[in-house]
Amino acid sequence: MGRILVLTEKPSVGRDIAKVLNCNQNANGYISGSKYIVTWALGHLVTLADPEVYSDRYKSWKLEDLPMLPDRMELVVIKETAKQFKVVKELLKRDDIDELVIATDAGREGELVARWIIKKSGFKKPIKRLWISSQTDKSIRDGFNNLKPSKEYDNLYRSAQCRAEADWLVGLNITRALTCKYNAQLSAGRVQTPTLAMIVERENEINRFVPKDYWTIEAKVNGFYLRWQDKASGQSRIFDKSKADTIVAKLNNKMATVADIRKETKKEPPPLAYDLTELQRDANKRFGYSAKQTLSIMQRLYEMHKIVTYPRTDSRYITDDIVPTLPDRLKSIAVGPYAEHVRQIMRNKIVVTKRFADNSKVTDHHAIIPTEQYVNLGALSQEERSIFDLIAKRFIAVLSPPFEYEQTTIKADVQGESLYAKGKIVKSKGWKSIYDGSAYDDSEEDEDKDQSLPDVKKNESLKILSVRTVNGKTKPPARYTEATLLSAMENPGKFIDNKALKEAIENTSGLGTPATRADIIEKLFSSFYVEKRGKEIFPTSKGVQLIGLVPQDLKSPELTAKWELQLSHISKGKSNPDLFIKDMKGYATKLVRDCVTSSAAYTHDNMTRERCPECGKYLLDVKGKKGKMLVCSDRECGFRKSVSLVSNARCPECHKKMEIRGEDEKKSFYCACGYRERVSDFTERKKSEVNKKEVSKILNMQNKSESINSALADALAKFKK
Repeated sequence: MGRILVLTEKPSVGRDIAKVLNCNQNANGYISGSKYIVTWALGHLVTLADPEVYSDRYKSWKLEDLPMLPDRMELVVIKETAKQFKVVKELLKRDDIDELVIATDAGREGELVARWIIKKSGFKKPIKRLWISSQTDKSIRDGFNNLKPSKEYDNLYRSAQCRAEADWLVGLNITRALTCKYNAQLSAGRVQTPTLAMIVERENEINRFVPKDYWTIEAKVNGFYLRWQDKASGQSRIFDKSKADTIVAKLNNKMATVADIRKETKKEPPPLAYDLTELQRDANKRFGYSAKQTLSIMQRLYEMHKIVTYPRTDSRYITDDIVPTLPDRLKSIAVGPYAEHVRQIMRNKIVVTKRFADNSKVTDHHAIIPTEQYVNLGALSQEERSIFDLIAKRFIAVLSPPFEYEQTTIKADVQGESLYAKGKIVKSKGWKSIYDGSAYDDSEEDEDKDQSLPDVKKNESLKILSVRTVNGKTKPPARYTEATLLSAMENPGKFIDNKALKEAIENTSGLGTPATRADIIEKLFSSFYVEKRGKEIFPTSKGVQLIGLVPQDLKSPELTAKWELQLSHISKGKSNPDLFIKDMKGYATKLVRDCVTSSAAYTHDNMTRERCPECGKYLLDVKGKKGKMLVCSDRECGFRKSVSLVSNARCPECHKKMEIRGEDEKKSFYCACGYRERVSDFTERKKSEVNKKEVSKILNMQNKSESINSALADALAKFKK
């Protein structure tokens, strides 16, 4: 009987699975045992071929060669990981391998990683799929006892392939068209561009906004305040100062009659569990973490520490089969600040309703929750601890009772004007007790501040002691932060006019998926289309101009969200992938045509007065992660020279990384704080500091050695006596 090959996505996961499967013979790129051999990809090993693979004419970028529409998309081995691909391919072709188990990440991209390797290698033997939501030993064992036929995931693979091919067809064609048409390094994409368009439009709204003054009226009575509101509309803001003054004069020194007292017992249910987008949103609000940073931390908690479930999920619910494991998951986190909250839940029977467990609302993976693995908080870094704290508290909150309070509303009449006051009495903190004493709370504040209200009776008269107007100004819409941008990408419905599509989109992932949104946002930053100031995201001149250049429908969330809906349908076998790709080819053709016929122009806002030594055109000042460069404004010229490099050397005054500018012996370190030092002087100074440290170490060692020798001599003398 032959052996079974297991293909994982990362070496770390491969080692974990190998341990469970009793594979302990390490080899080059795999681990083998008596029954199983475990190998791994290094992320992607295979990808879609670049345009020049299809034709030599695509090696140079020309408008007349567009659109590029290959009849059949080719796969190529990625050069950087070619060595590992060779290892995997040789294992797949071994005679003693009877079966393959796909154990890459259980999601759309993980499926694509494995299927492209299988396709490129020409593997034809039976294939099964490991589908698990956590990396604990128990989960791996249970998963291998319940392997699924790979055919069950064929539609998921087709969806992933369609997504990749659509991004190639749309992204590469429009990027080449824009770059050639406007002679500038411009790029666009199926999801990236409508996301940028939302940021640009928000900035336009802010620039168009004209603030207006408004006034609210507060009347002080015995021990509390009443607020005026319009009887017809219920609004408390008045935009006419003279009207506000008239009402104040009307109320001053008058008696208010209590017209109505309403007391309502209300319950606020716990929040839903986390999906990736909600977690990224909270991490950005609480800690300022970027979406990509949060995902990276989550991957460590999932793969290395094994204390949370699969991160790349779009569901906030669990399935019924997870319910029996909840007590063990609670016990695993009964440590540190969570212990007492867990004990309180465990004292009573755990009540799970459709609000948390709902099979119909889980597709690939359930919500992010702790695993049954014991949590050692001391083993976590500060970043990991912060993210785990969000997940642990949310998990406990979901299983806790509702927050209960009594809402009291008093309505009063004064000279025909309507006033009101609100007060809240907490009956049971419920799930909110978990957040007591922490720096944040998931609850939202009411628009009207609650106050402590005295016991008043209906028809009681209240003397108005004083009346005042409070001036305020209307505010423009807030700029996006990563947290609010993630929300907008997840729920683009308000940007869509088509009612039927708007309703359909609300039940899908929106723009991009939880797994891809972080990379989309990072791409906008790295392409210099947007920049961050504090937490706020601002579009750059380049980003604003790009949105003015791209065809209208490419920047519309409506079209992109519609494609995401189609991809979702393909993954469920409800849509034809061939028709989708046909539509993408037609759309790419339209994009190129619209770009070519456009009369718009692009202006470089980073143009210098220095001319290119090759062609004489003006040079552009380009900033990158590695420093600054001067690049010829004529893309075909290609001249570029480095102006500065970001070094690892730290400024001795402010400790920030410094730039290196100049050539040869004139090279110097420059810091934004104003510090400057020649590289040669800096190097000599560092050498001197290192030498002093080494001399100090040697002297210390010599002193210690002399002390030890002296002590040994004394001991030996005493022994001889």
